[in-house]
Order: sequence, then C-alpha cells, then structure tokens
Amino acid sequence: MTLCGDSGTSRKLNSRCSGIPVPDPGPLPTEPPRVLITGGAGFLGSHLCDRFLKEGWRVVALDNLLTGSVEHIAHLMGHERFRFIHYNVTHYLYFAEPIDLILHFACPASPLDYAQFPIQTMKVDSLGTLNSLGLARAKGSRYVFASTSEVYGDPREHPQKESYWGHVNPVGPRSVYTESKRFSEAMCMAYHRHHNLDVRIARIFNTYGTRMRLDDGRVIPTFIARALRCQPLVLNGDGSQTRSFCHVDDMVDGLVRLSVQDDLNGVVVNLGNPEEVTIRSLAERILELSKGKGGIERRGMPGDDPARRRPDISLARHLLDFAPHIDLDTGLSGLIPWVQEKLKAELKNR
Repeated sequence: MTLCGDSGTSRKLNSRCSGIPVPDPGPLPTEPPRVLITGGAGFLGSHLCDRFLKEGWRVVALDNLLTGSVEHIAHLMGHERFRFIHYNVTHYLYFAEPIDLILHFACPASPLDYAQFPIQTMKVDSLGTLNSLGLARAKGSRYVFASTSEVYGDPREHPQKESYWGHVNPVGPRSVYTESKRFSEAMCMAYHRHHNLDVRIARIFNTYGTRMRLDDGRVIPTFIARALRCQPLVLNGDGSQTRSFCHVDDMVDGLVRLSVQDDLNGVVVNLGNPEEVTIRSLAERILELSKGKGGIERRGMPGDDPARRRPDISLARHLLDFAPHIDLDTGLSGLIPWVQEKLKAELKNR
C-alpha cells in the first residue's frame, strides 16, 4: 500500500518536452508516511511507535501522560523520524504537516485507572475521538480506533464474535470505560458513513507484555509482581472466570496489519489470543514460573466482572492473515525477568 509518494510523471514529461535525452535515474525518493499515535507513551502506544519506526514511518506520539510515561519512549528521543508532543487529545487538534494515518489509543485502560479517572476516561473517548476523527477528515487520513473486548460486557455469547451486540450495564462501575468505547465506535462509524472516512475499529482483548505498570490492577503484572515479592496472589471469587491473553508483539502485529492493509474501510475486528484460561490456572502458572512462595488467596467478586472472555478471531484470520504465535507460558517466561528488574529499580530508588 502506498500512503504517499511521487510517481515522477512531471520529470518524465519535462524530459520529453525538452528534446534532450536524459538518463532515467529511477524513481524519485519519496517521503516516509507519517502516523500520529494518540496515547503514544502508553503500553500499547509505545510499542506501536517502535514498530512503525522499524517499518520506516515518521511517527508523532501524542500523550498527556495521565497514565503513560516518557520512560516508555525515552529510547526514541532524538530519532530523526520520531516526535513526542505532550498534549491532551480532548483539546482542539491542529497539525500543519500531512498525516497519513491516525491511531487513537489514548485512554486509561485498567479498572484501577478508569475508577480513579472516570471523567478523563469518558472525555478521551468522546471529545478525544471527535477531535482525532475531525483531524483525520481534514487531512484525509486513515483512522484506526482502539476499542476493547469490554464492549461485549459480561457476554452471553461465547466465544465473542464481532456481530455480538454485548450484555452491558450502562451505569455500573465499569461503564465509564465500556460506554465511552461504545460511543467512540458509534462516532467512528458515523464519520465513516457520513464523511466516507476510512475507519477501522480494533476490539482489543487482554494484552500483556513489557511497559505495563505494575500497579495498574491488570492481572498479569499484578500477579507477577506479587509472586516475586512473595506475596499471595489474590483471586476474585474462586478464580473460575476466564480470560484470553495476547502477547503485545502479536497484538502489535495485528494492529499494524489492520492499519496498513487496503480495502478495510468500516471494518470492526477482534484482535487477541483465543487461548482461554481460568484466572486460578493463570495464578498457578505464574507461581510455578516465578517460583513464588506466597500462595493464593480469595476475596469477593467486584461488580460487573465478566465470567468468560475469549475472542473469535475468524475475521482477523480471514482479512488480515492474523494469528498469535506466542503462547502464554513463553510470554510469561519472558515477562517475569522484566518485572523483576523493575522491582529491583524501585527498591534502589527508595
């Protein structure tokens, strides 16, 4: 797919008109395409910055650092094709330069974060979505929205297909995240239908990997950190609820495929790993791999906690040739040493 470039037509016409034979030096050099990533200093956003730079793109990362961190992109500072802008996407967006692709990934993404920042969560996936869609329309950019498996709520269909409308509590404790994502999906499709904007929606299932905050409440970094501290791993209920965990490298691969492939205008697609595990079995695997000695404890179930969560990725396989390759044990084994180093650095800095 060519997002920008010059065919060299005007040079060839000038050569013929002059009557002077000029050797053809080949295609004119093209400017790399530019991607704007909101939430670019976050967990997924920073990994996307890495990947697009690796693919030769110019990358603009936009983040207000509410839950993101400059530490995630520190290694990119000074790169000739990378720029970081400290900015809140809920404010008006203006860029003088062309933008070929916008990825709207700015949003608190863990239950602890959106419980702490409920208004900011709803604003970034309402005003932030509106502003970034408006910029995409002004620039003629392709637009990819980071939605979530949470739009399915506590599902009555298993596994969840894109055609499932969900079973959602609109006023429950998770609704600030769930409903703002559902609103954003509706806004994206309104721009697609009314303005013919090239929009793609990724419904992202549980993803894990390096650069996750250890204190944000998401289960894998929380369990690993507690295991390495020899603290008990705390289950909600009896731990029989299930999740499906996708390694960040696999997720980024799916997101890039969704972003760069042509003829996907208006597509809504699940991205994740269909390997389903109970939270109790996850805790046991982490204790075994980390040699944790704290054991397992139980507490009451939080409100609206989904009982089962597993993506049907048939559409992603068909449209994107997407399939996750990193199994859970391999991913956990690679993540545990990273968490261990983070904990050591925290102790050193106290």
